Amino acid sequence: MIELDGHRWIKEPVGAGMERLWKVDEVLWEGDTPYQHVVIGRTSQGVSLFCDDDRQSTEFSQLVYHEAMMVPAFLLAAQVERVLIIGSSEGVASQMSVAAGATRVDHVDIDELCVRKCAEHLPYGYTPEDVAAAERGDGPIKLHFADGWGFLDQAPPEGYDIVVVDLPDERADDEDGQHNRLYGMEFIQRCQSVLSAGGVVAFQAGCPTVWRNETLIRAYNRFNSTFETVAYFGSDEHEWAFIFGRVEPIDDPTNVLLESFPKSSYRPQTIDEATIIGATVAPYSVRNQG
Repeated sequence: MIELDGHRWIKEPVGAGMERLWKVDEVLWEGDTPYQHVVIGRTSQGVSLFCDDDRQSTEFSQLVYHEAMMVPAFLLAAQVERVLIIGSSEGVASQMSVAAGATRVDHVDIDELCVRKCAEHLPYGYTPEDVAAAERGDGPIKLHFADGWGFLDQAPPEGYDIVVVDLPDERADDEDGQHNRLYGMEFIQRCQSVLSAGGVVAFQAGCPTVWRNETLIRAYNRFNSTFETVAYFGSDEHEWAFIFGRVEPIDDPTNVLLESFPKSSYRPQTIDEATIIGATVAPYSVRNQG
């Protein structure tokens, strides 16, 4: 955090040679976990979470983000009963999965302190009571403080219907970093290997803007090398895109999303049929690399 004009600000990198400033009106918690530097504070978008200066979620826009990540997965999967979520410290994705009909949600996050501080200070996602219940396994959500890579070895024999990987953006200059390992081809293939029939892998895949799309292009290419069916969803009200993979070939995944939409147990507040039509075409520069 920096001091400027009598206020505290976070400098968030948004591209090569580009940063934007977030004015933090009140710091609710700041500290170093074993894995990252975390700030939870009040900004113009409400209570907001920053990890290593990257904005992860805000009170104002978190629902748009989380629905863009979860709703296409709910619609593309053959069923929504068993869900694995890796990362996503706030807990919103786990709660959405239960609302969509999941009876077993394994939530795996390596950063226990971040999860607990999010539950304590964020007005969305888990409460401290929710975390305690999920640690005990009281209810459909079971919280595991573990490395997502190793946790895949504990997948149930029947597999997961949805595997969601929601991490801070991949960092091109830190190939050996903890969370960067979970963006690579080998980990994507490991996620694919624990799917049930008709299951879906969903990844936060980066930003579609042309000045910050390197991670999205990498994710797009990895998924197309791994899955017979790849669906893209670029949020039209946020700045992030998501990639979804299914082993079985599907001629038109957008049609599957549209056909499944009225049948879904989860009723989104920020996505409708028109959104699905408009959000499922990857940007030109991603589809036409060269």
